[in-house]
Order: sequence, then structure tokens, then C-alpha cells
Amino acid sequence: MIDTAASEPLILNGSCHCGAVKFTTTLPFGFSSARRCTCSICRMRGAIAVTSTDEHFQITEGEDKLATYRFNTKTAEHHFCTTCGIYTHHKRRSNPDQLGVNVACLEGVSPFDFAEVAVFDGQRHPGDNPEHKTYTAGVLRFEPSLEG
Repeated sequence: MIDTAASEPLILNGSCHCGAVKFTTTLPFGFSSARRCTCSICRMRGAIAVTSTDEHFQITEGEDKLATYRFNTKTAEHHFCTTCGIYTHHKRRSNPDQLGVNVACLEGVSPFDFAEVAVFDGQRHPGDNPEHKTYTAGVLRFEPSLEG
């Protein structure tokens, strides 16, 4: 299991499912930034995202294979591989200076390596309330089966 309390920076390589898109990223807060969200796209996508920045994220192969999806305010940019369809990263609406990186795309990392992940309430987005407050919706837990 990954220790989400550890917040030391990490440098990791990643790729989409088919390998057409490859990247290197630094996670300035390590895995302590791991989160899920209840907004409409995150709820349907179901990914765990960790924090990076434009400065710390570099596409090393396949930039021409990336497509971008924007909706609602058009602030967030959700990037995915046009070959396999896997979401690799997104520019956050809540903080456009940050990227959310799909942990399932990181080498040697699985979403099932996280015992607990904070879930943010994307239905009450900080950009949609006067205080710009971030609300927590809960915690997602994974407990491996003792079988197998």
C-alpha cells in the first residue's frame, strides 16, 4: 500500500494504456495529494489523480496523439489518448496552475495501492461558491481480499 501521508516530491514516468502517449512528471507533494472527485466527469471517469504542474509535466512521446475535452466553464482541460482513450492528465479548474495526473498511468503504481483516498465534493466546486471553499465528500477505501 502507498503511504499517502508521505509528501516528498517524486519523479515518475507514465503512459497511456497503448503506450502512444508517454510522459515524465514530478509530483511536488508525492502521493499525499491523491484524490477523487464527485464532479460529473470525475464521477464517470473514476480515476485517482495526484498533483503536478505544467512546469513539472513533460510529454516525452505522442503529444500528437493527445486530445483535449473541455466542458461547462471550459477552464479545465482533460487530456486523453486518441488511440486507446485513456485519460492521462488534466488542468484543474480549481487551480489552473496545477495538473491532476491519473495514478493508473504512472509506472509501478495502481489505484489499488491506495488504502484510502480523499474524495472532494465537485458538485459544490470552489469556483461555484462565494467563499471559494473546498468541500470534502468523503473517503474512498480499498481493502484487499484475504483470498487469492
